Amino acid sequence: MMTPLIVYALFLLGAAAAVAFWVWMIIDCATREPVEGNERLIWILIIVLAHWIGALIYYFVRRPKRIDLYGT
Repeated sequence: MMTPLIVYALFLLGAAAAVAFWVWMIIDCATREPVEGNERLIWILIIVLAHWIGALIYYFVRRPKRIDLYGT
């Protein structure tokens, strides 16, 4: 009887973690991407429109390059 409750709780925890990660990546992109060009706007659109998948793409593709180039 407790199994569905545990599954539901784990699902809610995972969803909350995905939303928190998504918001973190939006804030990271909006505050740390360089201002020149349209890259900041394009990455924010990718993150917002693709939700957590876009956030994962930003985290693993763009963020390491930005850190190497700009140090932040």
